[in-house]
Amino acid sequence: MQAKIDKLVPGGQGIATLDDGKKAFIWNALPGETVDFDITKDKRSYCEGIATTISNPNPHRIAPKDECYLATSPWQILDYPYELEQKRELVKECFTQNHIDIKPEATKTDGKDYHYRNKMEYALYWNNDDGKIYPAFHQRGSHRKVPITQSSIERPEIWHKAEEIFAKLNAEHAEARNYQLLLLRCDQDGNTSGDLFVNRQPHPVMDNLTDTLLGYEYSYSPNGFFQINLPVYEMVLAEIKQHIATAKVLDLYAGVGSIGLSVARDKELTLVEVNGAAYAEMQNNAKGTNANCVLAKSEDVTEYIEPDQTVILDPPRAGCDEKLIAALNATKPESIIYLSCNPITQAHDIALLKEKYGITQLTPYNFFPRTPHIESLAILKRR
Repeated sequence: MQAKIDKLVPGGQGIATLDDGKKAFIWNALPGETVDFDITKDKRSYCEGIATTISNPNPHRIAPKDECYLATSPWQILDYPYELEQKRELVKECFTQNHIDIKPEATKTDGKDYHYRNKMEYALYWNNDDGKIYPAFHQRGSHRKVPITQSSIERPEIWHKAEEIFAKLNAEHAEARNYQLLLLRCDQDGNTSGDLFVNRQPHPVMDNLTDTLLGYEYSYSPNGFFQINLPVYEMVLAEIKQHIATAKVLDLYAGVGSIGLSVARDKELTLVEVNGAAYAEMQNNAKGTNANCVLAKSEDVTEYIEPDQTVILDPPRAGCDEKLIAALNATKPESIIYLSCNPITQAHDIALLKEKYGITQLTPYNFFPRTPHIESLAILKRR
């Protein structure tokens, strides 16, 4: 198939309209390019695919660093300034589609576009030719594993540890089919923790790691929720802290408590989290503070929302529950700080709040360079 790419979409693909009117979402394709592509999924109204030949490359196209880039970081084909620009435009488009006219700030970054991830999961690939196990990722658009010898998005300490573990497995003549994956994580000092997940066995118990954010120390499990790119996360926390002007702060979807405890531990702080493991880590991180830790769904404890309050939202990709949005509109806390890993659902939620709140700032952050993933920070003030 051949297609002319119109633009990039929030999922990260280039979009094109085929001769029959069907939409095509194509990886490895950039705006303005005419591409030949292989179809990986074919539906009645759209198809998905991967570009194989580029006849007129976009001037911002660059050579990817890794052979496995389509599996891990498909935007390795964009030069970095263009990536930052495209992420800003995608955030703006999400809000425009929800009838919110706002110009996002320039995408913020610490400038490090490779070797930033502090957590990786590797599949295990068995090579029949040499009888060895190799780290692998799943090929985009299929369940097939692709063996790798280099990956440039994780911190070097993680890759070196993975090489040691695979060398040990091969020295012991282990078989890949006995394992589900290898999970590794490291702290900012390069200390690495993690383990192999063995098929039909309980998940391994891994040593916790610790990191410091805005001067406060946090403990977390390598297999638990903690941000992947801590330097950029710390930039976000510093920004959030500047916008808290109330004595009371409610941190919903709080995870291990790293947002609320970093920016408002000297306030009357309430942290709400539904996941039991994250809640236990939150309680540990909150020791020595007066924070009120609540184990519950955020939408089920709306009685904690008060008018003289700042509410922090950091929901999962699906966004906020409608019950919570209704409670915010009814109680009208003074300000809402909304950090999102999915600007599509963030814009949808804010559209439901726009009669009661105005957006004073909207900023994309590049937590995941060389990928289409975007974190977006919105500051909302009561009208």
